[in-house]
Amino acid sequence: MSTLSDEVWERWLQQTVAHPGRQSALLLLEGRAGTGKSRLADRLLDSAEAGPRPRVVLTFTSSGVALTHHPARAPRTEPGAAAVRERPDPVALPPRIHSDAAALAGDLEPLLESGGPVLLIADDVHRADGAGRDLLRGLLEQPPAGLAAVLTYRPEELAEPGLVLGRAVAYPARLTVLRLRLEPLDADEVRRLVEDRLGPECCPPELVARIHERSAGVPQVVVDLVRQLEDAYGPRERYTAKDLDATGPPVRLAELAVGRLAALPEEQRAVARAAAVLDEPSSAADLYAVAALPGAAGREALVASLRGAVLLENDRDLYGFPSPLAGTAVYGEMPGPLRQDMHRRAADVLAHRHPVPWARLAAHRHRGGQIRGWLKAVEHAAQQCAEAGAHQTAIDLLEQALSHPAVPRETRARLARLLAHSAVLGLHTDQTVQVLRQILDEQSLPPAVRGQIRLDLGLVLYNQAGRGLQGWVELEQAVDELAERPALAARAMSALAMPVMSSVPLERNLHWLEKVQKMAAGSRDDEARTAVDANCIAVLLEIGDPAAWEVLERLRGQTTEQTDRLPHVARGLVNAADAALWLGHLSRVGELLEEGVDVAVRGGATYVEQDGRGTGLLLDWMTGTWDGLTTRARAFVAETGVMPGPAADARIVLGMLALAQGEWQQMAAWLSGDGHPLPVGSPLPHVAAAAGALVRTALARGDLDSAASEAADAWDRLRDKGVWAWAAELAPWAVEATARAGRRQTAEAMTAEFEAGLKGTALPSPLAALSWCRGILLETAGRPAEAVPHFQDATERYGAMLRPYAAILTAEAAASCVLGAAAEGGDSDPDTLAAAVESLASCVERLTDMGAGWDAARVRATLRSHQPAAEQRPRGRPSYGDQLSPREQEVVDLASAGLTNREIATTLHLSPRTVEQHVSRARRKLESQTRQQLSRNRGSRGS
Repeated sequence: MSTLSDEVWERWLQQTVAHPGRQSALLLLEGRAGTGKSRLADRLLDSAEAGPRPRVVLTFTSSGVALTHHPARAPRTEPGAAAVRERPDPVALPPRIHSDAAALAGDLEPLLESGGPVLLIADDVHRADGAGRDLLRGLLEQPPAGLAAVLTYRPEELAEPGLVLGRAVAYPARLTVLRLRLEPLDADEVRRLVEDRLGPECCPPELVARIHERSAGVPQVVVDLVRQLEDAYGPRERYTAKDLDATGPPVRLAELAVGRLAALPEEQRAVARAAAVLDEPSSAADLYAVAALPGAAGREALVASLRGAVLLENDRDLYGFPSPLAGTAVYGEMPGPLRQDMHRRAADVLAHRHPVPWARLAAHRHRGGQIRGWLKAVEHAAQQCAEAGAHQTAIDLLEQALSHPAVPRETRARLARLLAHSAVLGLHTDQTVQVLRQILDEQSLPPAVRGQIRLDLGLVLYNQAGRGLQGWVELEQAVDELAERPALAARAMSALAMPVMSSVPLERNLHWLEKVQKMAAGSRDDEARTAVDANCIAVLLEIGDPAAWEVLERLRGQTTEQTDRLPHVARGLVNAADAALWLGHLSRVGELLEEGVDVAVRGGATYVEQDGRGTGLLLDWMTGTWDGLTTRARAFVAETGVMPGPAADARIVLGMLALAQGEWQQMAAWLSGDGHPLPVGSPLPHVAAAAGALVRTALARGDLDSAASEAADAWDRLRDKGVWAWAAELAPWAVEATARAGRRQTAEAMTAEFEAGLKGTALPSPLAALSWCRGILLETAGRPAEAVPHFQDATERYGAMLRPYAAILTAEAAASCVLGAAAEGGDSDPDTLAAAVESLASCVERLTDMGAGWDAARVRATLRSHQPAAEQRPRGRPSYGDQLSPREQEVVDLASAGLTNREIATTLHLSPRTVEQHVSRARRKLESQTRQQLSRNRGSRGS
C-alpha cells in the first residue's frame, strides 16, 4: 500500500473509530485479489476493539452472507465504586449464516438502530447477490447516526464495472465517502516482505526480483511463494530464482485463475489461453492471431476475459494476466495439441516483428515441435545475447539445443563455438563441459574451429571448473590447433602463463609468458593484446616484477570504452586485485575490485563479477571486517558452490573465522575435501592458506607429528610450484610445527628457502611472514629475547598493511617472548614487563572485539599466568553462587564451540582433570539456573 494510502487510512481511523461522533462515514476499500483488503479490515477491528463502538462484520460468500456481532465494551471501572472493579470483556457472538437478504435484514436492523455509533464492515461485497446489494444500498442511502461503514471488494469482479452495489447510490450529504485503492507492492516493498520471512542473508537480489516479477507485487502471492520455498526446500543458506521457478504457481492463485477461466463459455476461452502461451502483455491483434479467432469473435472473447477478470488491460493497450503466475496456471491446464498449435501461431507472430525477439521465438518454435526453426532461432538468439552481454541466457539456450539428438553435425559445431565463448564469461555447468567435449570428439571439425572450441573449454576448466591440470592440457593442445589464428593462440598462451590454477612448475608458466609477450608486441589485434595483458598482470605481480603496475594502468585506460575488450579489462582488474591481496598490497585491492566488478557488469562477464565478489570476502577477512562476514560468506558458497574458484574464497574465509572462534570441526569441513586442503583444483594460494590453518590447529591440539607432516606436504607443493610469495599464510605455522617437532635443521632450511624465493622483491605479506618465521626459529631455540625484534617487525608490517588479526598474533608473540625471557632470568625491567602485560591485555580486548573467541581465551590464559602478584586474586575460592565463574564461562564458551576437554586444557594451560571439574560445576549451575527460570515463569503465569 502506498504512503498516501496509509495516510488516508490512518486519518479515516482517527476520525471515525478512535473518536466516534454523530457523523456517518463510508470507506470504499478496493483492490485486486490478494492485495490485503481483509488485512486492513482486521486492523480496523483491532483499532476499534478498545472503544465503546459495537462492531458488525458481514462476510459475503458465493452461498450467502455471515454476520458476526462484536458487542461494545463496557467501561473498565464503575463510577462511585469504593475500589476499581474489572468487568469481563464481552465475547463476539458466533457468526450466523444467512442465505437470503430478509433474514439478514432482520438480524442487522436492531444492531444498527441501538442509538450509538456502530462500525459495519462488509467484506467481499463483489460476491453479494442482488438482494444483498439492495440491502447495503438502502442502508447507505439512509445511514444511522454515527455509522462507520467499510465495504471491501475486488473491482475486477463487480457485477457492473465501477458500481460497487450494482447501480449508483444516492449518498446523503451528511455521509462522508472516501475511496481507497490498494495497489500491488513495489520492488522495495516486496524485498522487505521476503527478507522479513526468509532473512536478508537468504534472499539474493535475483530471487527478490523474480518474486516481484512473477507475483506482480500482489502481497498474498508473495507470501504464498515464500511459503512454497520454505515447504519445498526447508531452511537453506540461500534460495535462488531457479528454486522459485521450480515450485510453480501457488494453489490459491492457480485455483483463482483457472476458476475464472472456467467461468467463461468454452468458445470465449481461446484468447485467455493465447495470453498464457504468449506469456507477456500482448496486443489484441496478437491474441486474436494466436487464438485463431477472427476479429469480431476475438474481440468478444477478449471483452469476456476482461469482464471475467481473467485478463487485465495495462496502460499501453496491451493485455495479460494479473500476474505471470496466473498465466502459468492456465497454461498448465491446456491440452497438449492445443498448446502446440498455439505455440506455432505465436512463433509466426513473433517472426514478423522488427527486430525479431529471437530468444522468445526459439522457445515457441521448440514448444511447437518445429526443430529446424528452433535451432535457427537459438543460433540468432545466442549471438544476440552474447552481443548484449547476457551470456548466461545464451548458455541456457545453447545447452538445451546441443543436448537434443536431432541437431545436425554442422549446426552442432556452430552452436558449440557460441556456447564455448559464452561459457568463458558466464557461469559454467557440468553439462557445458560435457557438451564441448562431445563436440571435440567429432573428427569432422577443421583444426581452427576445434582449436577455438578447445581454447574456451580449457579456460572454463582452468578457471571456473577448478580443473587446472585438465585445463592446462586442453590449452597446450589448443595452441597447436590455432597456429593459423595467432590472436586466439595468444589467448591460450597467456592462460598457460598463469601460475595460479595449475601445479606445473613456475618455469613452464614463464616460458609461455615470454612467448606470448613477444607475440602480443607484434600483434595488431587490440582485443588479443588486451586479453594477454589481463592475464600477464597477475603473473608479473606474483613474481614481483614492477612492470605489472604499468600493465595495470594500460588496462585501466580502457575501462570507459564500450568494446568487446571490456570482459578482458574486467578480468585483468580482478586478477590484479586477487594477486595484490595475497601479496599484501591491500590498499590497492578495494579500488581495483570496485572498478573491475563494475566493468564486468557492463561487459556481461558474470564469472569475473563473481570472482571479484569472492575476492572482496577475502579482503574483509584480512582487514578484520568480520561483522556479518560469516553470513555473507555462507550465502556466497550456497550461490557459487558449483564453481570451485569463487567458492574457494568464501571457504577460506569461513575456515579462518571458524579457527579463530574455536569451531575446529567447522573449520575442517570448510578447509578440507577428500583429505586435501580445499576441494581439488582450488587456486594454489588458497590451498597454501588452508594448509597453514590445518597446521596451526594441529599445533594447538599438541599433535606435533600431524602438524609437521601437514607442513611438509604443503611445503613440497610450494617448492614444486616455485611461487614463494604464496607461502605467506603457511610459512609461520609450517616453520613452528617443524621446529617444535624436533626437526630444527629442516625448519631453518625452510626459512632460508622462503627468504631466497623472495630475494629482490618488495612484497608486504611475504616479508612480514618472513620476519615472523625468524622470530619463531629463535623462540623455539630458547632465545626469546632475540626473537622479540623480529615479531615486532612483523607486527609493524602487518599494521601498515591494515591486517589487524595477523598484527595481533605477532604482537602477542612479541609480548610472550618478553615475559618468557624475564622468567628465564633475562631482562626484568619493570617498565618492559608492564608494557608486555599491557600488550597482552590489549590483544585480548582486540581479539574479543573482532569475535576471535578462541584466540582471546588463549591469550587471556597466557596473560593470567604472567599477571603481577598484586593483581592475582587472594587465596581461597570466591563464591559465585549459581553464577558461572570467569574461568567456568571460558570453559563453557570453548566447549560450546566444539573443543574437547583436552583441547580446552591446552588452550587455557590447564590439566584435563581441571577442565573436567570446571565443566561439571558449570553444568550443575546452568541446570540450576534453568530450573530457577522455569520456576519464575510458572510463578508469573499463575499470578
